[in-house]
Formats: sequence, structure tokens, C-alpha cells
Amino acid sequence: MSIWDTEIIQRYGGPGPRYTSYPAATCFHEEVGHDDYVAAVRAGNEARRPLSLYMHLPFCEHVCFYCACNRIITGDKRLSAPYLDTLLAEMAQKSELVDAQRPVVQIHWGGGTPTFFDDGQLTRLMHHTGRHFRLLDNDRGDYGIELDPRTVSRARIGLLRGLGFNRISLGVQDLDARVQQAVNRVQPYELVREAFEASRDFGFRSISVDLIYGLPWQSESSLARTIEQLLALQPDRIALYNYAHLPARFKIQRQIPEAALPAPAEKLRMLSRAGTMFAEAGYLFIGMDHFARPDDDLAKAQVNGILHRNFQGYSLHGDADLLGMGISAISQIGALYAQNHRHIEGWQTAVQRQKMPVSQGYLLDQDDEIRRNVIMALLSHMKVDLQELGARWQVDAASYFAAELASLAPLERDGLVEFDGRTLQLTAPGRLAARAVAVCFDRYHSPSETLRFSRII
Repeated sequence: MSIWDTEIIQRYGGPGPRYTSYPAATCFHEEVGHDDYVAAVRAGNEARRPLSLYMHLPFCEHVCFYCACNRIITGDKRLSAPYLDTLLAEMAQKSELVDAQRPVVQIHWGGGTPTFFDDGQLTRLMHHTGRHFRLLDNDRGDYGIELDPRTVSRARIGLLRGLGFNRISLGVQDLDARVQQAVNRVQPYELVREAFEASRDFGFRSISVDLIYGLPWQSESSLARTIEQLLALQPDRIALYNYAHLPARFKIQRQIPEAALPAPAEKLRMLSRAGTMFAEAGYLFIGMDHFARPDDDLAKAQVNGILHRNFQGYSLHGDADLLGMGISAISQIGALYAQNHRHIEGWQTAVQRQKMPVSQGYLLDQDDEIRRNVIMALLSHMKVDLQELGARWQVDAASYFAAELASLAPLERDGLVEFDGRTLQLTAPGRLAARAVAVCFDRYHSPSETLRFSRII
């Protein structure tokens, strides 16, 4: 896409779910627990599905004022040891349920700042992961970690490569000094460049960067300068997130003066120019807020029809059962979503009692699964074959979704979707409004829910 239409963004970019899951996490409830988790893992064993492992490492030394993640701000490194002990105990308990032959095709360590932990602790965590699960050798798995450029050296990046990681995600957000000061995340461009150079030298398969637009003191021109600097480093993937200023929900955001935030019209211009710059640099728009080079695995997976979407965003391994570990981590196992306790005390107590530390979740019924298939196909492949979907679920999909298809009439008139009686297809401009199309198939979404979400675009 070379043209980012600000009119489409404005008209269809209102609040809505991000659809890292369907139903969205706002539907989770406390009736899901230990027994549901055990049953789901056993069903995955019978189906012989591969595994994806997520470790939530929540500590950060410094707070970023825009952050809405579940993190713990502390300079006390001693807190990491008891957390790691509980994490390893949780891992051991969950591994006992899993068929030892199921391969781990994906690992992701997020947070927080995973590199808050020292080299010995990181080594210990990966060593125990290899003891309890069947890891793939020779770089056959997708094993990634989130990095804060301020917390890593060349030696540490080399250690991570030696532990088996082959993908790195760098939190950049913005390179303008005034913006960095306003959000309390000061990291000179040289740190980012050095992290890139070390990652390339040590042979990481993929380097991705996270950017945010809509931060205080940002402008179209300042964001363009940041993007120019980053494009010179040739990242494999770029995620450009919309900053959602929700100080009533996230108290730390009250540190950001609202008068410094860019006006809505400026944000539109920022997104439009950024998308155009990425396209002109050869990046493909994967969907929503993600871009990738044509030779990147995400881009190839989308072309080959095997791209998926889950709690890690876009993924190559949607067929894998995701086991989340650590506070607030979410597992997706077949038709089950299960989220761990958000606070350390509840999580530790459950693990000590030999219980799955589940605080809430959701078990999908058949209608949920059908709708999940539709929504994830639209967001990953920009189309859904309703005839094939109907055959898979033994329903007349066109009749099943008659009301939803009728509700798409305004988008069809605006040239955003096309439906030939079999395939619902997003047009090139319609890819910007993919989540607005997905919302039409969400039976739980209502106008009263919109205030709980950030903007779709």
C-alpha cells in the first residue's frame, strides 16, 4: 500500500478490540480454573499439537510514562531471584502435563524488561526450559526476546544468541530527545545502532523494532526523522503502535501533560506519512500496525496463507498451543484461554499449592470458534472463504452470517470490502479498516464497550 487514506482512518478508526484473541480478553471470567487447564493440555496431547512458550518477566528499573503493561518498577535486583524460583516451579508443574514429544516451535520472553535478570538467571531459565520441554536445535524454532537497548551490551546479546534466541524485538518508541524526556525513556540513537550491529554480528535471524505515534511533543516531521534513522538500520519488522492516552485506567500516564499530546489531525498525518515511508522503503503492510520486509518470514507466511494472530501478535505458529508462564501470562490451548494471576502473591500461592495459577479465562463454544476463524482470517490474510469455512464447520456460512454480511454494506459502498457470494475480501484501502470489518463478526462487541479500547487505527 503506497497511499494511506486519512479519510478512511478517520471514518473507521474508532475504538475497538485488537483481537489478539477472540473473544477479547474483556470477556474473560473467573469460572475458568485448574481443571479446565489440565483438560485442555491433555486434549492438546491427543491432537499432538506443537507448543509455544511465553515467559512474562515483569521487572523494569525505570518507568515509561506511556506504558500500560503489567510490570513492576524497581531498582532492587534481589526481587528477581524469588520470582525466577516460582517461574521455574510453574514450568515444572505445567511440563508434567505435557507429552514430552511435543516440540516447542516458538518461545517469547516479554515483560517488563527480560534483561532486568542477570546473565546467570537468564541462562538458568533457558536451561530449565530445555530440561522440561523439547526444544528444537539448529535454529529450527522461532525463539525471541524483547530488549531494552539501555540494558544490553554486546556481550549480553552474544549470550542470548548462545542460549538459542534467534529473534530480537527492540523497544525504540521514538528517537527525538524531547519526546524521550517527556515519556521518561531516554536512549540515544547510538545505543539502538549498537544493539542492531551486535545482533547482526551474532547472526540473529530477525530484528524488529517497536515505535509509538501520538506521544507528547511528537509531530509528523519529528516522527519522520525517527523513521529515517531506523530505516537506515534496515530492521526486518516494524510495529507502529498508536499511543492510547487513558490516564483514568493507567495512573502513570498522568505524568504526561495532555497539552503536549499531538492533535488528532496531526496523528492522522503521522500515521499516513509513516505508512507511506515504510512502503517506499520496500516494507509490506502485514496488517494493523505491523510491517515487514518481503523476505521476512511473516511476509512469506502471509503470501503462503499460513500467517496467524495470537497474544504474541502476528505469528507463524497459530497451530501451536501457547503456554503462558509468570504473572498475568495468557495461555491459549485449543478452545481455552487462561490468564495467570496478575499479582505476584496470588500467582506464587497457587504455584506453591501445586495448582495452575489461573485467575480468569474463557472456554470457546462452537459459535466462538467459527467467529474466531473468520476474524483471524480477515486480520491475517485479508479475506475469508465462507464456503470453505462452512464445509469445515458444517454450516451454511452465508446464511449463518447473513446479518453480519448485511452490516458490511457501508464498507462495501466505500470500496473497502468485496463479497462475491463465496469470499469476503478486503480491498487495498480496506486493509486499513480490517479491525472495523472484524468487529462486525464479534457477537460480544457493543457501542458501550468502546471506551474500554484504544482506537482501531
